Amino acid sequence: MSGTILITGSNRGIGLEVCTQFARDGWRVFACCRDLDSAAALKSLQDAHPRVELIQLDVTDQAQMLSLGEALKGEPIDILLNNAGYYGPKGVRFGKVDRSEWRRVLESNTIAPYMMSETFCDNVAASGHKVIAMMSSKVGSIADNRSGGGYIYRTSKTALNQVVKSLSIDLRERGITVIALHPGWVKTAMGGPGALIATEQSVGGLKKILLEADITYSGRFYDYDGCEIPW
Repeated sequence: MSGTILITGSNRGIGLEVCTQFARDGWRVFACCRDLDSAAALKSLQDAHPRVELIQLDVTDQAQMLSLGEALKGEPIDILLNNAGYYGPKGVRFGKVDRSEWRRVLESNTIAPYMMSETFCDNVAASGHKVIAMMSSKVGSIADNRSGGGYIYRTSKTALNQVVKSLSIDLRERGITVIALHPGWVKTAMGGPGALIATEQSVGGLKKILLEADITYSGRFYDYDGCEIPW
């Protein structure tokens, strides 16, 4: 199949590779990032694939988001992939939590994906495929937490998973599938040098899930390899 995908955080890492793989398959790609001036790789992708449309969007800026919603009104979006996120300070242990950073991470990782879903819900409902996907993380799984710590990033992804579950119920009547995805520990700027898998491998798996997803997938949490992750 081919169609239209809108993805946030598209200027590097996983987001850029998602744009690349879908563009190669002939999809129309709305590639959103916070700063187009520094998105050289994304501009090169657009040069090679004219169906890639670059959009400047800070997902924490509600006015920008609503303006984009108006600009794309009536445009069917087969896949809305909320990929943009902010890790915040690493290695956060008990007694070392920065309150302002916690708020910043929650704004980017939890609130913004919900607001994107609310803003572009009609676009997704008007499409053929009807998928909203959230880039979550296995560290947000309560069942999988065996090491503690990580309060800021963990909680932002756990809360995001709850958003996925609620959206899957609220949007089911409109035929919209809502899923959470774990990309694996990927060799990106966020993943760091010790990461285990290449970006191309992760995105190849994520893409397969995105294309196969139907309403039976909705309200569930998937690893890039297709295995389901417990909440």
